[in-house]
Amino acid sequence: MSEETKVTSTETAAPAAARAERPARPFGKKRFESRRKVCKVCAEKIDNVDYKNFQFVKSFTMESGKILSRRITGTCAKHQRQITKAIKRDRNLAILPYSLPKK
Repeated sequence: MSEETKVTSTETAAPAAARAERPARPFGKKRFESRRKVCKVCAEKIDNVDYKNFQFVKSFTMESGKILSRRITGTCAKHQRQITKAIKRDRNLAILPYSLPKK
């Protein structure tokens, strides 16, 4: 019985020693490189975002009706302002809802 307990205790001690010997990750290096987000409007070469193209404008809103931020969509500042203006105009004209009703 005592031999079995000694074997299990040495087996559990070995991985801990192996972890201590492993070199640490270099400081400041990321595990993966994320792709840079590209402005959807610039990529499609749209000069001005039109409120009448509500399918395109709707893609920049959440299901609940909130406007998605630049950080999430990847749009540039100029086009984000145009998208925001178009969404607000669509809401005012009742093309897009302000929010969905609560269930």
